[in-house]
Amino acid sequence: MVYLLLAYAVLPALWTHYEHAPALETVPKVTTTGAGIPGDPLNVALVGTEAEVLAAFADARWKRPAPIDLRSSVGIAESVVLDRPDPTAPVSNLYLFGRREDLAFEQEVGKSARERNHVRFWRSGELIDGRPLWLGAATFDRGVGLSSLTGQITHHIAADVDTERDHVIASLEKTGDLSETYKIDDFHKVREGKNGGGDPWRTDGKLYVGVIVQKQP
Repeated sequence: MVYLLLAYAVLPALWTHYEHAPALETVPKVTTTGAGIPGDPLNVALVGTEAEVLAAFADARWKRPAPIDLRSSVGIAESVVLDRPDPTAPVSNLYLFGRREDLAFEQEVGKSARERNHVRFWRSGELIDGRPLWLGAATFDRGVGLSSLTGQITHHIAADVDTERDHVIASLEKTGDLSETYKIDDFHKVREGKNGGGDPWRTDGKLYVGVIVQKQP
């Protein structure tokens, strides 16, 4: 009975904790805005080179957002007001490890940039089997409005960030670009909060990690 308990319950549960990447236990769990206000929570991670990450999202039909400048800012405003597509609308910067995101991806939902799936990634300093570990924050933009904290115009996110986390992983699994997916339970000890726009978020505390199929040189 002890053997069965250890072999089929305790040890598999431990394997979903930090054995794949021990450094994840001490990394920040929530991003920040440029003003240092808590932002969106981390909820997804990938293992792969930058080229592999870019290729995987391209296969899954995610777009890379345009840089924030006058042209893209006018474009997203017109998209929202006139209800027309803007599949590469810019995303605001969030910060982790003292720097803004290294990569970001989005999928437009509906007719405009008002609603969209999106995820930001930061390259960590950790390697897993010789390839970089990327930490990500995936959220669903449900509409545009004013931040309750700053009064600035911003996208508002859906509170259930786990649904967006699951969507990111599922879209990459569907293309066959992931060789393995595992979860880290209790990554978040605090299961709810508010982001820089004043939007509430909640999570089951799990971080999902996708290992991208390694491309042969």
